[in-house]
Amino acid sequence: MLVELGHFSVVIALVLSFAGIITPLIGLKTRNATWVVVGRRAVLSTFVLITIGMFILIYSYLVEDYSVKYIYATSNSKLPIFYKVAGLWGGHEGSLLLWAWILSLYCALATLIHWKSQPVVMPYLILIESIVLTGFLMLILFLSNPFERIFPVPLDGKDLNPLLQDPAMVVHPPLLYLGYVGLSIPFSFAMAALFSGRLGEEWLKATQRWTIFAWLCLTCGILMGGYWAYYELGWGGYWGWDPVENAAFMPWLVATAFLHSTMVQEKRKMFKVWNLFLIILAFSLSLIGTFLVRSGILSSVHSFAADPGRGVFILGFVTFMLVLSFGTLMIRAPKLRSQIKMDSMVSRESAFLFNNLFFLVALATVFVGTLYPLAMEVLEFQKVSVGAPYYNAVFMPVALGLIFLMGVGPYIPWRKSSSENLKKLFVIPMLFSLGMTGLFFVAGVRKPYALAGLAVVFFVLAAIFLDFNKLASFWAKREKSNRFQGFFSAYRNNPRRITGIIIHIGVLVMVVGIIFSSMYQTEKILIMKPGEEVNLQAFQLRMANLYGVKGVNWTGQEALFDVYKEGQIITQMHPQKRFYTVSQTPTTETAIYQTKMGHLFVTIPEVAPDGSWARVRILHNPLVLWVWYGGGIMAIGAFMNIFRRVRKNRMPVTDPAGMVPEVSANIPQPTR
Repeated sequence: MLVELGHFSVVIALVLSFAGIITPLIGLKTRNATWVVVGRRAVLSTFVLITIGMFILIYSYLVEDYSVKYIYATSNSKLPIFYKVAGLWGGHEGSLLLWAWILSLYCALATLIHWKSQPVVMPYLILIESIVLTGFLMLILFLSNPFERIFPVPLDGKDLNPLLQDPAMVVHPPLLYLGYVGLSIPFSFAMAALFSGRLGEEWLKATQRWTIFAWLCLTCGILMGGYWAYYELGWGGYWGWDPVENAAFMPWLVATAFLHSTMVQEKRKMFKVWNLFLIILAFSLSLIGTFLVRSGILSSVHSFAADPGRGVFILGFVTFMLVLSFGTLMIRAPKLRSQIKMDSMVSRESAFLFNNLFFLVALATVFVGTLYPLAMEVLEFQKVSVGAPYYNAVFMPVALGLIFLMGVGPYIPWRKSSSENLKKLFVIPMLFSLGMTGLFFVAGVRKPYALAGLAVVFFVLAAIFLDFNKLASFWAKREKSNRFQGFFSAYRNNPRRITGIIIHIGVLVMVVGIIFSSMYQTEKILIMKPGEEVNLQAFQLRMANLYGVKGVNWTGQEALFDVYKEGQIITQMHPQKRFYTVSQTPTTETAIYQTKMGHLFVTIPEVAPDGSWARVRILHNPLVLWVWYGGGIMAIGAFMNIFRRVRKNRMPVTDPAGMVPEVSANIPQPTR
């Protein structure tokens, strides 16, 4: 009965989401703000109702109610409580419910936070968010119902996918969804600007923190997914250009371009159409990525075809959102043409423009590589795959161009820059880059991509250091303090610039980690018996033992390796080969030892049935930790930006007549 209550609450949420579409439209048509207030209450009530449904489903997991088909498919009595809760997003139906819950949460928060400061926008915000939420709730209730019962009731569940029984995978999907759905708020503000005719910079300022928070969640989710793949899948890498990974990476690329491009509109009143296009594209890619992954189309075309109703609905809803958003942008585009022209191609505006173009080329590269094999299979031409060689050949030069622009764009002047100015700004970074790259060449680095990457990193690093020094010196001189205190004064007075620099430093650290861990990885694969030894670089590994082990819901075999360096034992490593008894699924558990920012990485992908030998894979990944250290620095910079001090001298939002509008007053008619 409790499950039916949860189902009913989501049904009522769907009804109220319809109300969230209708009431703002009536309010705009009649100029009666009471209808918008009703829409706001519908949005808040929808969040409460979906929350009730979520908690009832989680409770049903905890009490092991296997009469619920979805719980039966993604849980088991032997699962730890931690993973029973994670079973909610361990499959298609629960993931969509989580998506809808996060969307309702964001919508409720946006209406509460911006109700007084953005009253003219509110009807449109409620309208757009309710349209998206209605689409998801219809998909959930009619085609992907997580509350569906089965009879007779099974004695136990099928178990959660063993690969998902990991702490990183408990956090990774919700983080990605927080990023995906977070882009809906700036998207809704952008659509509100298009519908209402308020096409200035107001919507950008209102959504700065929303966009950065969504970007932060996407960044952390992608990095955590990479770390999970690194230690759980046993292949020794963190990014395999998998279609599911790419589905999250594509909106991240566009969101990053958007964050850079908004600065031009705020400063120079340019790129108005471009910024609207970027945020619409970013959220559209979030929808496309979510539906592609959750429908199973990326893993198997036939799983999509097996449920034509779901496939048609997904295609129809995504098409509707694309036509609505891009169609509105095309209609409004003539009113968005900027009267301000770019003065020079050697300016900060042009640098940001090239930055955006590089991001879109990167997006096109990933998009084609992800969907081309799918198109070939759907059209029944042939089954093809696109792997790392394609991405390395096409994506890597674009990535180097983007990193180079990090050292140019933020530092050249607006409008126009002279040759003398360019020399003053970039001669020292260029000389530093050439000198340091030469040192690495002498030290033995010979691979072209590695040298090119290091050259760009050192150039950007020098440009950042000079800018840091200039800012700190300026504020130290102004406040008559030392440079250390001057840096903090610079942060207090211009936090967006300083946090942007911190994020860029994180990118540089990550790039160094990617270069050395991917290009200078060493590997050995061999069959070993207990008592045998193998050398890898400065390490000597001896298989001391191979024995059986048992967990709560799995059995397996574990190898014990003694690791020596210069004749001294430095650690013991315990890789495992597990077999999950309920789902009948084998997994490979990695043993990792940290070595000066790198990893010694050992797996046993195959073990003899009698335990007499094992196939052993040993890797040394130099500086691989820098990948996640860089990501951590990026996250810190974004977090500091979100919670930066708000300037109190900001003027209140006004309508075109100069009056501060209130929601309780009549709503202005949209500009036609």
